[in-house]
Amino acid sequence: MKEELKAKVFFPNLDGLRFISFFLVFLSHSFVTEDPSIKATAWYNFIKVRLFSDGDLGVSFFFVLSGFLITYLLLTEKQSTGKIHVKNFYIRRALRIWPLYFFCVLFGFLIFPILKAKFGQVPDETASPVLSSLFLNNFDRIIHGPPDSSVLSVLWSVAIEEQFYLIWPLLFVLIRQRNYGLIFLAVIFVSLIYRTFCFDGQIDLNSLGVISDMAIGGGGAYLAFSKTRFLEFIKAIHPAVHLIPYLMALAFICLKYELFMSYGLIVFKRVIIAFFFVWILLEQNFSERSFFKISNFKVISSLGKYTYGLYCLHPIAILVSITLLRISGLNTSSWHLWLLEVPLSLFISLMLSYLSYNYFEMRFLKMKERFSYVTKGEKD
Repeated sequence: MKEELKAKVFFPNLDGLRFISFFLVFLSHSFVTEDPSIKATAWYNFIKVRLFSDGDLGVSFFFVLSGFLITYLLLTEKQSTGKIHVKNFYIRRALRIWPLYFFCVLFGFLIFPILKAKFGQVPDETASPVLSSLFLNNFDRIIHGPPDSSVLSVLWSVAIEEQFYLIWPLLFVLIRQRNYGLIFLAVIFVSLIYRTFCFDGQIDLNSLGVISDMAIGGGGAYLAFSKTRFLEFIKAIHPAVHLIPYLMALAFICLKYELFMSYGLIVFKRVIIAFFFVWILLEQNFSERSFFKISNFKVISSLGKYTYGLYCLHPIAILVSITLLRISGLNTSSWHLWLLEVPLSLFISLMLSYLSYNYFEMRFLKMKERFSYVTKGEKD
């Protein structure tokens, strides 16, 4: 397909938002210590336990963002070519996701146990290589618990995204265009029904329990793409109003234990959070009256293109960091975590993801363009 025939879509603020999402996940996995005196400190309990005890908010933002972008690209492809090419969609997603994913699977099952044994520890992997190879890690985790290998522990969310990619384009092929809006409502409804009646403590690992994130992100893309009045409304909102989702995101980080305590709120938790996250996406991408755009922060935005590698490889970086510091005896004080472990882990993560993107992933990304009907149309 000739490049000039491809439709162009470019959202300059998404890369920076991707990096922020990764950073929330990274912080939840950082500050690793077994020292009881450090764990007892007020700062550790505030930073590690209260603010960044888990990376679910970062993962949720990833899901909403994926639903938004994939839906917008599918709608653009439908508009420009008259149809959605499902086969090519699957090929593009495979070329983007599979190479690094399967590297991490091989590392987790083959290399990690050897390294663990070499440092005098006993490997105890409970994860299934078969389920990991089939992108069913989230169900594997429900059945067997968290993997022993840290690099395998983050792949459950990649598996959910792959499950989402499997069904999403089919819905837009099977359902008439005039009924596209029903897709998002139906998926959100099904997800809420599941969360209501299958409340077992694992609802945030089951695909049905979290697919509302993608649907809400996709719904935002559909409204922005298809509804002119909605888009004009977003563009014209007073910038002070657009601060609401950012304040709510901060509240979710600081007050997550207080905000979502009851059964009913836990059921609706992901829908509530995803609503404010897609608002942020709409504000960043379409508002003409924003106080700021994340693309103005050049360093953060430039790192965004490495986010997939950062997400998959940062457990390896953290493992290397804490091992080096333990061998050096630099893991016994609070300042070791603040000034050594976290910066070193982030630095190694950036180096690994840079090398992965430029010398491994890029080989497949170049092939991906052959199967694209929409290109990243940067500023003309």
